[in-house]
Parts: sequence; structure tokens; C-alpha cells
Amino acid sequence: MAERGDKRGVAFAAIVVVIAAVGIYLTMWPDSSDDPAESKQEPARAASAPAGPSTPLATASNAPFDVYSYLPMKKEQLAAAADLAERFTAAYGTFRYDEDPAAYAARVKVFTTPELGNELTRTVTSAGTVEHNRDDQIVSTATARLKEIRQIEKTSIVFVVTATRQEAAKSGAKQLTEEYAVTVSQLVDDWRIFDIRPATEGQEGDEEGDTSG
Repeated sequence: MAERGDKRGVAFAAIVVVIAAVGIYLTMWPDSSDDPAESKQEPARAASAPAGPSTPLATASNAPFDVYSYLPMKKEQLAAAADLAERFTAAYGTFRYDEDPAAYAARVKVFTTPELGNELTRTVTSAGTVEHNRDDQIVSTATARLKEIRQIEKTSIVFVVTATRQEAAKSGAKQLTEEYAVTVSQLVDDWRIFDIRPATEGQEGDEEGDTSG
């Protein structure tokens, strides 16, 4: 698999800067405990006054906040990558038993890096997979929608995508819902699917892909 870029995106660096700024601000706030008179009165207050409800530190704010300014990519790039993840997942789950397995593989490879495309080709054209689909006469049609963003780095994004497959077969019709962690990576000036695996396995920090699913 291709090496990942920067392991932490600009978003994380920005968060660190914000946290550091808050820390400096708090250290500059006057501390009432510096006043000896206040220090002597404080225990008496604590003993006589009932504890009041704590005030949440984070409250709703009407101040404008542009989350995209903290990400290592533009809004349009993020949207394009998400769309790619959805279209690929739908194509990955759409196939039929009487279709040439090589044609199915070619349709999926359009979205992927060369390495992942070769792995998926080996999987969908394997004798076991082809025999299983033909024996049960499986016809699968899938749709996909983005569920969440799991991780953002400088040159890659991990999306969790929910795939819904309508499957017709000799064994009976059924609807299957599957969740995948789909990694989209930047390849020169374009984006490609770098990895796909069941969402329960996670992908944070992984260097090797898993095409099971």
C-alpha cells in the first residue's frame, strides 16, 4: 500500500494551538486566593453556604465558527472525497451472478488505487466467490450513504459508509445493511479509494488495507 502523508492533519495542530491559548488566558486571570483576607473567609463560606449547581464551561454560542478553516483541505475537496466513497461503496455492493466477474472488477477498479484494485480483482474473480454467486444466483443492488467521518489527515480521509443491499437469490430475497470504513487518499491531483474494510475493524493509523467485506 502507498505510504500515508502527514500522520496528523492541520486540524489537530490548530486544536493544540487553541488549547494552548486558553491555558495562557487562564494563567493570566486574577486569582482571588492571593488575597489573605479572602483566603481566611473562604472556609467559612464553604461551611455555611450550600453548594450551588455547577455552571457548564462549554455553553451554546452564536459566534460564527467555520470548521473548514481548521481542516487540511478545502470544503469542496472534502465533499468530492465523500461522494467518491459513496459511489464506490454502491458499486462494490452491486453485482450479479451471470455477469462476467472481470467486468465487475473493472467497474470497481475505476474508483481505486492500482494496489487496491488488484486486490479486489483477485477477490471478486476467485473461484470460490464466483461459484457461490452462481450457485445461489445472487443479484445484488446496493445504495450507499455517508454515516460519519472517522479520521482526517493531510492526504487521506476515513469515512464510515453505510451500504444497503437488496439481494435476490435462490435461497430467498433479503435486505442487508453493512457498514464499511472507506479510506480515500490523494493520488497526485485526484482522489482514489485506498482501502475498504468492515467499519468495526477500524482504520486509524493502519498502513495495510483489508479488502474483506
